[in-house]
Amino acid sequence: MLSVRSTVLALSAIVFTSFVQADSLIVEDPFVREVPPGSPATAAFMTLYNQSDAPVRLIEAQNSITEYTELHDHVVIDEVMQMRQVEAIEIPAQGKVTLAPGGLHLMLIGLSQPVNTGGSVSLNLFFDNGDGIEVVAPIRSVMPMHQ
Repeated sequence: MLSVRSTVLALSAIVFTSFVQADSLIVEDPFVREVPPGSPATAAFMTLYNQSDAPVRLIEAQNSITEYTELHDHVVIDEVMQMRQVEAIEIPAQGKVTLAPGGLHLMLIGLSQPVNTGGSVSLNLFFDNGDGIEVVAPIRSVMPMHQ
């Protein structure tokens, strides 16, 4: 019979091996936006490259500091910019998509700890082709989107 420790170690090995960087997907320059103490949410940004001959969709993300993560975009409706949750973020075949302030991004909601420059956040990205990538994103101070 397996001990609790053996079971935890075995499950950990399964979880960590499922987050191997895929040969066809590359994540460049990931970072999380620094926010003031007491803020309920922050955002993560990066560029995703797809080196395969078929489009791939980012369908889920998880992180180490919030209750949940949503895929978001900014859209202009009646001349007002609004943030909207999206079902997926498509990376075209042999192409890239940039998650950046004012556009597509990951919304990290329900912060459980401060988000300060110099720290980092572990992000797990899941794609519709079954690939998963674990990324460590540094926390950066980012100027406001609208000045």
